[in-house]
Amino acid sequence: MKIIVAPDSFKGCLPATDVAHAMADAAREACPSCIVTELPLSDGGEGTLDVLSAVLGADIHFARVPDPLGGAVSARFAVKGELAVIEAAQACGLSLIPPSRRNPLIADTKGLGELIISSYGCRCRRFLVALGGSGTCDGGAGMLSVASVREILKEVSVTILCDVDNPFIGPEGAARVFGPQKGASAQDVEILEGRMVAMAARILEETGTDVSRIPGAGAAGGLGGAFVAYSGAEVASGIETVLQMVGFESELAGADLVITGEGRSDSQTLRGKVPMGVLRHSGGIPVALVSGSIESDASMKAAGFRYVAEVTPPGMKLEEALRPDIARNNIQNAIVKLLSGLI
Repeated sequence: MKIIVAPDSFKGCLPATDVAHAMADAAREACPSCIVTELPLSDGGEGTLDVLSAVLGADIHFARVPDPLGGAVSARFAVKGELAVIEAAQACGLSLIPPSRRNPLIADTKGLGELIISSYGCRCRRFLVALGGSGTCDGGAGMLSVASVREILKEVSVTILCDVDNPFIGPEGAARVFGPQKGASAQDVEILEGRMVAMAARILEETGTDVSRIPGAGAAGGLGGAFVAYSGAEVASGIETVLQMVGFESELAGADLVITGEGRSDSQTLRGKVPMGVLRHSGGIPVALVSGSIESDASMKAAGFRYVAEVTPPGMKLEEALRPDIARNNIQNAIVKLLSGLI
């Protein structure tokens, strides 16, 4: 029996590589004769840098850059020849901001601009930028305020990875949809929307590109639109790009089961997160969804997942479940239980 283990990270707890290791170890325990292949994945959010740098055999570099609130953070980026892999969340991620201080009215993307400068200084001329997990909604204003960034964006080739199609402004735009997730009150959202409208007008005047309704321009608080307008960036699906780069479909040959998962599976999962990408590309091979928590088993099975298993035991408090050692143990127990019923 051949099993492919292809999970996303359990955000706030374990990176995708650790989740894949835990699942694979448990699969080998439950089925010693099985062939188990580990393929940690990401959809363009946090963890993309780790997954792609491993696949590419890229070198990891560090740059001291501003965090979203003007402090400092040691941000990583990867370099392989002329290619730089940049994860926006390394510089302006929501995870860099304590919950009590989350405020997209003041958080900005200057740190990402500094990462671009550092990558360019490593002779990179092609940029792959993962936009997920940002804690900002400044339309890219902070990034563009960094000296030389605009000039660099004109000289390099940029591909941005995102899996949302939200426009820059409007009811489905960056401020109204993602602002509350980043700490914005209802009043804050209206202020942010006004700023985004003004930013769209400024971008149109400076570049001739109307980002207001472009699908995906609202990704990462408007960074999607800024990259498209100032660099002519190609917009690519995060999960589709990662699946292609890790050679997912070629690894499926002879597989009998694919196991995927994430920290929480809910309605957002069905809109293009890692598990859905895995399901779409599994070519009829049964797919098991093993996640930290699952909003609705029925909806996941209706989407096409053959098996569904929730990792966190009933009654366990979230803060305990998020402890890496506890999460790892819970994942392994869930996998052993799942496979024991199948083999």
